[in-house]
Order: sequence, then structure tokens, then C-alpha cells
Amino acid sequence: MRISVLGAGSWGTTVAALVSKRHDTLVWSRDPGVAEEISTRHRNEVFLPGFELPGALRATDDIGAATARAQILIVGVPSHAFRQVLEQARDHVPPWIPVVSLAKGLEDGTHLRMTQIIEQVLPGHPAVALTGPNLAKEILAGKAAATVIATGNGTVATMHQEILQRGLLRVYVNDDVIGCELGGALKNVVAIAAGMAEGLGVGDNTRAAVITRGLAELSQLGRAMGGRATTFAGLTGLGDLIATCLSPYSRNRHVGEQLGRGRKLGEVLAGMVMTAEGVRTTPVAVELGDLHGLELPICRTINRVLTGEITARDAYAGLRHSPAGAESGPW
Repeated sequence: MRISVLGAGSWGTTVAALVSKRHDTLVWSRDPGVAEEISTRHRNEVFLPGFELPGALRATDDIGAATARAQILIVGVPSHAFRQVLEQARDHVPPWIPVVSLAKGLEDGTHLRMTQIIEQVLPGHPAVALTGPNLAKEILAGKAAATVIATGNGTVATMHQEILQRGLLRVYVNDDVIGCELGGALKNVVAIAAGMAEGLGVGDNTRAAVITRGLAELSQLGRAMGGRATTFAGLTGLGDLIATCLSPYSRNRHVGEQLGRGRKLGEVLAGMVMTAEGVRTTPVAVELGDLHGLELPICRTINRVLTGEITARDAYAGLRHSPAGAESGPW
């Protein structure tokens, strides 16, 4: 099949590299230098330094050319650029082809998930989410992993499962698109909290408590928005949460860790090449909590840290003095 991937970041390039071993794959990068490097040197040193890419993988900086040839369109840009890139590509998208989101975030202002944006901008196209505990560098290095295709269309799910199944990457399907996308987006907020714990050196007991209570919060909000409880105990909930909170490759954990060490948010983000989705998702989670009448104390506390209202140390001091209550309820 002809597969086009819009976005040459670490995850977009990794997915493109995987499918290029069996399919005609083209990556679009807005940076002509990155596109040239992928096509000629088979590397992407900006986002995946040190990794060799398949020789069959090609890239372009022409979004129209990349889109027009696609039989499957995969969109691997950050959530804040997702709508804009789809609108750029819209006039070139062939009729009825599936559109797959790799982004784990929520749109600021509208609170929309990425598949909902696909349905708005490209009505009539099957909207699919690829999500789960997927750290790009580990997968590109050939380490075993599992991912999830989320769509309500069983035929589309099976097709993408067959296309993406490769080597040690195990692909599951799930028709709870709401739960899968919310798990992927909201776990980034908890990962910032877990990173702060690491930066502050508060200990593994505290970090475990925050991760667990964070899971309770994202499950609570996810269920209120229509997701299934079982989804948040699976790969796109608990699985993704564990990987993002514990891995040194995690961007959101890195942000939290640096905040815990006393650095300012602007300084931390300025030193990063890739996007930490949790920074933008946190205020959206708070707004959704207000909308659904939920306390979400961890999300709200992280938002106060990100806005500069309190420090990471203040946040954890507050956690220690919060009443415990019942475990099934919020802190």
C-alpha cells in the first residue's frame, strides 16, 4: 500500500520506518533539511540521533505531494498543530481513505480529541487513533512493544492491525476510541507530576502514590466523558501511564523532573526539540474537570505549577497535608 506520514518527529518517523519495510512509505517534513536527510542519508538526527532508517523510506517537504498519493494517511504532528496540518492537506486527500492520528493530546479551546478533528476537517474519512505505551527510540531499536488501533470500524481496525504488525511490535484493536484517546492525552499530565517527584527526590513510595492516584483521576474524567473503565486499566491507560511516568525517554516526565529541580518552565521548554504534550493538556484537563464537576486535585495542582502560581516543592508539600479520604474517591 502507499502510506504517507505527515510529521517527521520521533514517533512519526518511527512509524514510517516500521511500515516502510513492507509498504511504499513517504514522510512529510515541514523542514526541507530533515526531508533531505531522511531520503539521502537515511537518518533523522534532529529527532532520532544515532538511528539508521530503512533505505526504502523517502521524505518530502511538499505536503500536497505527500498527501495526494496516499492510500492511508498517518498524521504524526503535535496536537496544537494537528488541525492546521489537516487543513493544509485537505484539498489533496484522496476520497474515503483512512486517516490515522498519532498525537496524544486535546485541542485547546474546543477540548476535542484528534479523531474528532479528523471528522470535522475530513468528513467521510474513517478516523483512527494509534496509541499505547510506545516510546519511539525503544521501538526503533527493535525492542518488544504493544500498541492499540482505536476505531469503531472493525474492518478498518483489522486492516491497520495487519499493516502495522511488524517484528516485536504487537498490535491490538479497541473500539473505545474515547477511552483510548483520553488515556493517551491525560497520562501526560500525571507524567509531569511523576517527573516532579523524581526531581524533588521524594522517594518511590510517593511517586507510586501519585501515579496511582493520577490513574484514578484520568479514569474518573475518562468515564465521565464516555470512555469505558476497562480501557483505562489496559494498554492505552495504565500501560501508557507506566511507560510515560517511568521512562527517561519521556518528554513529559523530563519536564516534571526539571521543574522539581527548580528550573522555570520556559527555560525547560526552550531546551527541548520535541513537544511535551502534557503542558498544553493540563489546563484543558482542568477545564474538563470543571465542566464535569470533578475535583481532579493532581491535575489542578500541576496546572498551578505550570502557571507559576506555586513551585513543585509547594505542590508536594500540599499533597502531604491533603486528607486521604476513601481510596475510591479523589485525594
